[in-house]
Amino acid sequence: MKHFLDLADLSRDEVLDLLALARRLETHPEPRALAGKILGLVFFNPSLRTLASFQVGMQRLGGSSFVITPGQGTWQLETRLGAVMDGGCAEHIREGLPVLASYADALGIRAFAEGKDLAEDVAETRFKAMAAVVDKPLINLESAMNHPCQSLADWKTMDELAVPQRAKFVLSWANHPRVTPLAVPASTLHMAAHRGMEVVVLRPDGFALPPEVMDKARTAAAAAGGSVRETDDRVEALAGAQILYAKEWGSTRHYGDAAGDAALRAGLKDWTVREDWFARSRSDCKFMHCLPVRRNVAVADEVLDGPRSIVQREAYNRLPAQMAVLHRLLA
Repeated sequence: MKHFLDLADLSRDEVLDLLALARRLETHPEPRALAGKILGLVFFNPSLRTLASFQVGMQRLGGSSFVITPGQGTWQLETRLGAVMDGGCAEHIREGLPVLASYADALGIRAFAEGKDLAEDVAETRFKAMAAVVDKPLINLESAMNHPCQSLADWKTMDELAVPQRAKFVLSWANHPRVTPLAVPASTLHMAAHRGMEVVVLRPDGFALPPEVMDKARTAAAAAGGSVRETDDRVEALAGAQILYAKEWGSTRHYGDAAGDAALRAGLKDWTVREDWFARSRSDCKFMHCLPVRRNVAVADEVLDGPRSIVQREAYNRLPAQMAVLHRLLA
């Protein structure tokens, strides 16, 4: 494995092999596996779990890391190709990223979608421009349409709980006061399809995921023996569900139009996940969310603090899952 950019780059067997390594490293640590290795972490956007878990993962494997947050103690980096740099950015990624890569054995980059042009974000234009100038193993810490580290941890979490491969998995839109990125819903949808699950995307009108994202998931589902469909019927979607994965995301109908998005979501306050959502699910249905989450806006306290919630387990699993990625790339 030369890079970790998209779970779709790995076959199902390769994902399972990576998860087996994650489980082995949990029970049989290798504190010298990456001795002398250095991981560079570049965060154009905020982080809590991704930042902490990668630093801890490198330390537990005997390596070290450095963190760059452009514009906070360093020069602000320009990401646009062909930009006339007469504004606030003092350095371009075409110079800055190769320098950072030269100091490290691997580089991780987080760069959210710009949220202006849906076609450009679906094409991962910004992240691909960064990847093109990095000649070391590269890890996607979350891009415009992907968060493979989260997806790998989520797969591991379901395996630990013995959630069947063919279980019904509902990815539901949840309420939020403003536009949020498509990366996690897109990668979560693909992950569940890649695992071979019966996947239902539950979302209000105007919040359908891009056709390219749905087509990618359907291709993965066909290969794994699963299925993918979408609906706005909450009762039907949750009937018999074994996993409800809630996530907030922006309107694709009003992509780049904050006012249009706000007007659409203003009437969707009832999309706060509450215990009564589970009335027709399986009694053992579990609740998942990548975090951070706005309590009593996206998800009610009664769900987050209740016995269904496995959000803390998901968050913990970021560490062993990413340790396996680091081990594969650098050991």
